[in-house]
Amino acid sequence: MEDKYLYLFSLAVILLSTKFLGLISRRVQLPAVVGALISGIILGFLEFIEYTDFIQKASEIGVILLMFMAGLDTDLDELKKSGLASFLVAVLGVVLPLLGGFLCFKYMFPEEYANNSLGFLKAVFVGITLTATSVSITVETLREMGKLKGKMGTTIMGAAIIDDIVGIIVLTTITSMQDTSVNPTIVLVKIVMFFIFVVLTGGVVFFLKNKFIGSVKRRRRISIYALAFCLFMSFIAEEGFGVADITGAYFAGLMFCAFSVREYIGKKFNVLNYLFFAPVFFASIGMQTNMKSLTGDIIWFTVVLTIVAILTKVIGCGLGAKICKFNNKEALGIGIGMISRGEVALIVAQKGADCGLLSETLFPAIVVVVIITTLITPILLKILLTEKNSNGAVETA
Repeated sequence: MEDKYLYLFSLAVILLSTKFLGLISRRVQLPAVVGALISGIILGFLEFIEYTDFIQKASEIGVILLMFMAGLDTDLDELKKSGLASFLVAVLGVVLPLLGGFLCFKYMFPEEYANNSLGFLKAVFVGITLTATSVSITVETLREMGKLKGKMGTTIMGAAIIDDIVGIIVLTTITSMQDTSVNPTIVLVKIVMFFIFVVLTGGVVFFLKNKFIGSVKRRRRISIYALAFCLFMSFIAEEGFGVADITGAYFAGLMFCAFSVREYIGKKFNVLNYLFFAPVFFASIGMQTNMKSLTGDIIWFTVVLTIVAILTKVIGCGLGAKICKFNNKEALGIGIGMISRGEVALIVAQKGADCGLLSETLFPAIVVVVIITTLITPILLKILLTEKNSNGAVETA
């Protein structure tokens, strides 16, 4: 077999292995992403598949499509309903994990932190990876227990949306400052210009909503337009403003989230992404995760970072909920519901690795944090929200 055709075999193995382990994850009531990650880790550990340029580029497209879909799934009505509560929960749920991750790196790797200004940015970036929230597993757990449409569920959903937006802005700022030869003022000006560009573009898209986009409704072309727009925004963000391409993709999706055709676009993107690009992305994350580097100080760092990741979300988000007059149980439930990092943290970590802010030795630590926080969230929620009645029968709180 010629080497130029090996990518076909590699893709077949990636798709089958991620699907198989994803199904096993679902059987034990965990997100399929956990199985896909484990699949990539196994393939990387066995060195069974070569991480080629083609897989890298397919993975990047998967990231872009995932972020577009995250923007598309944003429910603006949820933000209006939860209002101040979601905002406070989100802000404290970003600030405390960011500070916690920063301090973990600073005090556990003092020599690297004090080395130069890049050490400071690396410490901040470790904190950024802890700010991300993926509530897909929380949503499924709350839906199963009949709590999704309640005040607690609505607040978690609204906070997760704001959390992602704040996290994207912080990520954009830090990654843009990674090049020490660039003037920070110029970087900030470019970021401001990018958001002005987003607002102006959003205005144009909104104007076309009824004039053009709304008229095509369920015709196939709308999905092609949305995909082209997503790729265009990603390109402009990266090349035009020095902002992460995933930021452009996220805001592209956000511009379509209020359209009547968003569900149709979402279904088309789901088929495109989850059939091919998303499995390649999650497998590639695992393939790049060198678990052999988890030794000595890195293992200790992983343990501490995992504890910090859990506690800072519970305390930060729970405190925000308490300020907004939630009772203790509801506040704790909101804090636990925001623990899971999921695919959002993986996307952020990958972006940090690409720009040199997350080393190969620390990358596995983030992956372990993502897996553990994803596993522990539904378990803790069910323990908190399940009670026994006077007859000893189990019921939701």
